[in-house]
Amino acid sequence: MKTYRKFFQQLLLLYRPFENRLNAQLAKHDLYRAQWSILHYLSNNGSSTLVELSNYQSVEKPTVTRTINRLEELGYVEHVPGKDRREKRMQLTELGKNIYKDVRVTIDQFEQDILKGISEEEQLEVIRIMREIQNNIIE
Repeated sequence: MKTYRKFFQQLLLLYRPFENRLNAQLAKHDLYRAQWSILHYLSNNGSSTLVELSNYQSVEKPTVTRTINRLEELGYVEHVPGKDRREKRMQLTELGKNIYKDVRVTIDQFEQDILKGISEEEQLEVIRIMREIQNNIIE
C-alpha cells in the first residue's frame, strides 16, 4: 500500500476512537464535542460571531446556532452587542468561564494520557504536518 494511503487510513482509524473517548470525557461535564469546541474557541478568542464559530468548526451556521442555543440555555454563553445590529456576537458568561476551567482540567489529563510516549518535538512536527495538510485542503 502506498504511504499516502496508509497515512490517510491511519488518520481515519484515529479519528473515531478519539472522538468517542473525548465525548466520554466531556459527558462527565454533560457536554459534547461541538459544545466544548465553542467553549474552547470563545475562551481563547473572546467574543465571536456565529459566522466565525461556523468557520472555525467547518460546519454550517444553523448547526452552530443550535449548539449556541443549547449553551445559552445552560447559561454558558450570552449575546453581546456587535458593531452591526444584524451581527450576533457571543461570549462566555462567568458560569461558562468556570465550566471551561473545570472541563479543561479533565481534557488536559485525557490529552496528556493519549500522548504518552510521544515527545514534544514529535508533537510539534505532527502539528506542523496537520497544518500543512489543512492548508492544502482549503486552497
